[in-house]
Amino acid sequence: MPTRERLRAVLETSRFQHFITTVIVINAATLGLETSATAVERYGTVLTVIDHLALYIFVAELAVKLYAQGPRFFRNPWNLFDAAIVTASLLPTAGGLSVLRALRILRALRLISVVPSLRRVVTALLTAVPGMTSIVLLLGLVLYVAAVMGTKLYHATAPEYFGDLPTSLFTLFQMMTGDAWSDITREVMDEHPEAWVFFVAFMLVCTFVVLNLFIAVVVSAMEEEHAEESVQATAELGRTVLAELAALRAEVRELREQIPAARGSGPGTAANGRPGGDGAGSNGARGNGTGANGAGANGARKPATRKVAGRRR
Repeated sequence: MPTRERLRAVLETSRFQHFITTVIVINAATLGLETSATAVERYGTVLTVIDHLALYIFVAELAVKLYAQGPRFFRNPWNLFDAAIVTASLLPTAGGLSVLRALRILRALRLISVVPSLRRVVTALLTAVPGMTSIVLLLGLVLYVAAVMGTKLYHATAPEYFGDLPTSLFTLFQMMTGDAWSDITREVMDEHPEAWVFFVAFMLVCTFVVLNLFIAVVVSAMEEEHAEESVQATAELGRTVLAELAALRAEVRELREQIPAARGSGPGTAANGRPGGDGAGSNGARGNGTGANGAGANGARKPATRKVAGRRR
């Protein structure tokens, strides 16, 4: 087996994936401990060593992947994702770029590319983006219309919530998330008792309709992703079964070719497949009358028949 194929097989093993996952989790924990002044004071050197060791492991993994996969490395978006995160960790953190030290925590995001379940979720979300575009436009239109109406109706009653269009947009967005929407509504209803119609209609449309459409699109994308993976798994299983059947057919064909050859190469084999020695000793003697039965028995019977015939005469 070539070296590249052997390395590729090692990279795809579950043990190696579990090892990389463990390194990512440990590195994320050490980066979290670095935010504690007490932990840095006591274990600062150990945390730094672990951080550098994890970075070296990630760089070595990417180098091995690049060598094993060749140009196919750049066709996999998850490989590019990992390369971008590791490259950001390699940037200098001194001087004006010291803020980049905070980007080291991005290494924890590598769990997305390592854990298959997380990878499926992110892939489904990215697949759902085109379908979510129309829903975002619909939500923006509803927010804009409601903000204009709220500004015109309640800017004098509650200027801190509906004083102008940007303030009304932020207030309605806050209400859409469910944050203190009842307090805002009651404050406006003290001056405008009929305001509940506006706010209830807005909450029903945005919270119970538009946001549920987001969920529906994401769930549909996840189902399609799961169905596609099932089809790929079935196709892979079919290819494996066909390969095994082809191997079995080749073995059966070889066995069929070996059986006649084994029959024809036996010692002393006659044309009819019986041993030649027996045929010469028994059948040959009987046929030619030179065997025990042919010369003794058959030859003695003929004179006896003549005596009997003579007596009858």
